[in-house]
Amino acid sequence: MATGFHFEVVASDPNSRARLGRLHTRHGVIDTPVFMPVGTAATVKAMTQQMLSELGIQLLLANTYHLYLRPGHQVIRQMGGLHRFMAWPRAILTDSGGYQVFSMADLRKVSEDGVLFRSHLDGSEHFFSPEKAMEIQLALGADIVMQLDECIEYPASRERTRRAMERSCDWARRSQESFAQGGGCSASQALFGIIQGGLFADLRRQSAERMVAMDLPGYAIGGLAVGEPEELSLEMTARVAEKLPSEKPCYLMGVGKPEALGEYILRGVDMMDCVMPTRNARNGCLFTWNGTLSIKNSRYARDPRPIDEQCPCFVCRNYSRAYLRHLFMAHEILSAILHTYHNLFFYLDMMARIRQAIPLGDLRKFLSGLRALREPDSALS
Repeated sequence: MATGFHFEVVASDPNSRARLGRLHTRHGVIDTPVFMPVGTAATVKAMTQQMLSELGIQLLLANTYHLYLRPGHQVIRQMGGLHRFMAWPRAILTDSGGYQVFSMADLRKVSEDGVLFRSHLDGSEHFFSPEKAMEIQLALGADIVMQLDECIEYPASRERTRRAMERSCDWARRSQESFAQGGGCSASQALFGIIQGGLFADLRRQSAERMVAMDLPGYAIGGLAVGEPEELSLEMTARVAEKLPSEKPCYLMGVGKPEALGEYILRGVDMMDCVMPTRNARNGCLFTWNGTLSIKNSRYARDPRPIDEQCPCFVCRNYSRAYLRHLFMAHEILSAILHTYHNLFFYLDMMARIRQAIPLGDLRKFLSGLRALREPDSALS
């Protein structure tokens, strides 16, 4: 167990597996359920760290693969670690880079030892083993680090899924051993294991049982949000979460749509991350309590209203849809900044309302009122 890292359950929803919690790290306390904005290359695109602090973000995600390739983990170590390098005083979680590596089917070769891959930047050849992923993350100094796992495509055969699950479990053991032997600030870092098994409930169960036996500080559910139907993703999440110890945090990787966040939390998830609020923002797709708004729609060219009349964020208090559409159509940098700020505020506001509903037993009622989030832009006229 990591010194100084622990998780406490503060309250539970009497009508589901949802719970309020606190993650204690050396860079602050994190209120859960929590949504982590993605800062892949040590930056949340279009946001300054001051803006992130103003939004109240307690935990960011950065990526091992990208930081290893550029600027290099040794550079970041020499600069005092990732927190100092990116001037971020609050907590950071680093993804092992497994998803990025395994998404490059034409550029990598997997073996029991690890994965050989070519950089998407210059084609240079590199090798990630569980031990190498730990070495990089120890150098980065994130508060929460992830094992290297094998994330496979959807759909995949049972045999391919089983092999990937077995390999991920073996790599978790090797990651734990390497983490325990590592130097630097590992005493205050926490290693999470990743549960695989695709859409096969028995493989998910086996993976969860083997991970729990390792007694890690936390557990992640990987291999979902890769194109499978949402109902199957929810089912696998529920099956895994019920196998995990209640005193440990459960992290669902790579989700999700705003209307789905609460559904995963109902099933016992404490932590989530996704590029959706930031990537969609740069593409002019904005989230509101009345559904998704595409700012490039010509109907907004003379619309004096804010993005969302129910939203109290800085952007909605000051800017019209007409102005925001103008910025987007003119390819102005400010467009990405304002859109990203609003979308992150929306996600964080959603999570705050979910946390308020949990101890009151009102989460299902709150979620039933979110039907508008699934409506198309035509509902926003």
